[in-house]
Amino acid sequence: MALYNRRRGPGSATSTRYSIRRAGGGSSLMARTAASRRRRPRGDDRISALSDDLLYLVLRRLDIRTAVGTAVLSRRWACLRRELPVLDFSVDAMLPPRYHRWVQLHDQVGKASFQYDMTQVSRELMPNIRRYEHRAMRALTRSVETFLDAAASAVRRRKISRLRLEFFVTPTPSTACMNQLIAEAIDACGVDDLHVVAKPIFWRRGVHNFASHGLCKEPSASRLQSLKLGGCVLPPLHEYGALTTLILQDIPESTPEAAYEGVFTLCQQLQVLHLISCQCSGKVIFVDAPMSKIRELVVDKCRFRRFRLRALPNLESLASLGPQVFLESASFPRLRNFNLTSCLGVTMRGFREYLKENLKIDHESLLEYIPDITHLIVRISGPDRWIVPSRSPSTLLPNLRRLLIADVPSSWDVSWARLLIETAPALEVLHIHIATCIEEPGDEIRWKPTIRRHHHLEEFIMVGYEGTGRQIYLVNFVMRVCIALRRVSIFKNGHARNKGHWDWELVTQQHSWTDEEKDSTLMHIMDGVSLSVAPVQLVFG
Repeated sequence: MALYNRRRGPGSATSTRYSIRRAGGGSSLMARTAASRRRRPRGDDRISALSDDLLYLVLRRLDIRTAVGTAVLSRRWACLRRELPVLDFSVDAMLPPRYHRWVQLHDQVGKASFQYDMTQVSRELMPNIRRYEHRAMRALTRSVETFLDAAASAVRRRKISRLRLEFFVTPTPSTACMNQLIAEAIDACGVDDLHVVAKPIFWRRGVHNFASHGLCKEPSASRLQSLKLGGCVLPPLHEYGALTTLILQDIPESTPEAAYEGVFTLCQQLQVLHLISCQCSGKVIFVDAPMSKIRELVVDKCRFRRFRLRALPNLESLASLGPQVFLESASFPRLRNFNLTSCLGVTMRGFREYLKENLKIDHESLLEYIPDITHLIVRISGPDRWIVPSRSPSTLLPNLRRLLIADVPSSWDVSWARLLIETAPALEVLHIHIATCIEEPGDEIRWKPTIRRHHHLEEFIMVGYEGTGRQIYLVNFVMRVCIALRRVSIFKNGHARNKGHWDWELVTQQHSWTDEEKDSTLMHIMDGVSLSVAPVQLVFG
């Protein structure tokens, strides 16, 4: 059956049909491979002659599918695999390359959907994708059942330090098998690091439900210290007294806000919490946990209407990536690292004009209640500049030492960075990255002359420099005001790459400046700069 082109008719789909057949692979190649294996001469088994320690190193680097396959080599390999302290059951390891070729082909056809009858496409492609997914889940389930049977018959309980389980959400008995493995690992094997990720099958939605008792039967006796849950209904976690690290990802919209709030207030030993692409059924998640020990919090691309923090006294590092996390008090005395990433606005006509006039956030509201931070990453963007100067500027960030301002659209007035320079008198390092965009330049900030001087800024780097008037203004402002400046670098090409959530590095590409470009740039950025200050090293790249 061929994919029918709506405009060209059945005859024009020949090449597409050929691609589909090739994506499925052929049996002749498999037969030739099997025959060649039968013809191979058998030699000495030198691998089995290695020590147990070396064989353990080999097994730890294999995926579960390959590790299980080593059991056919000899009884010794099978015994060694059962003694590994780390278990990795991943459905991805069970999927053949042909599955990924089918998915890729589906995506390619979908991008040109106007040329094809998508109903016909689904009839040809989806059954093949579904077949490989169900085969992979059956293979994974058999592997898990083999492990559970061996554990049940073992005289001595096997100790496991880490279990990684990744599977598809399918309406099959495999759900009960996965839950049994999780409970066995926590209750009987003493696992302390557990990763459970439930993935929906291709083009379907689904979440995993745990058994009625939750992850295990005896949570208060567990040794679980680190837990990652993805695509699951959030189980009760307050009884896991040893839990210090928790990562929640793709938690469904049906989750009530009280479930998230309980993680902050009831998990007494929790120190690291990451919320990634999570959803909530309520309107506001309100965190007031004065007894919490959480020191690291990441809220990344979550679909929360509001996320408000009132008290987390031990919080040291906060990353608000996507929807903004609002701080409502100064009850964060240990907060030193802050990552603020936000993109606001729309490009649709009418709505864009409305938001351009009404979506305005002053920098004091954006950075309120964080006076003790020393490292700050600000990645804010949108069709139009929405950050504006405060009416009553003050010293908001007296302890800030390192600052990255990244992803600033080239259509914005980049001189808004002056707001942060003036509110951070102890700033030593300032890096700015400007992202090229096709939008027309927006409105400019009207600055008043200043006689204030900055006494600590030593390094200023701008990446994405295009020589616009507002970019020249900002560099000139830094040169005039910062009397401790030692190094200024201007790069036309490059970007800012995160190193974790609270550190970064600038990746630059060398550009050959002409003498005319250098002379013109120097003339503008040195305008009005006092020659009495210490010399500054200028780098053009």
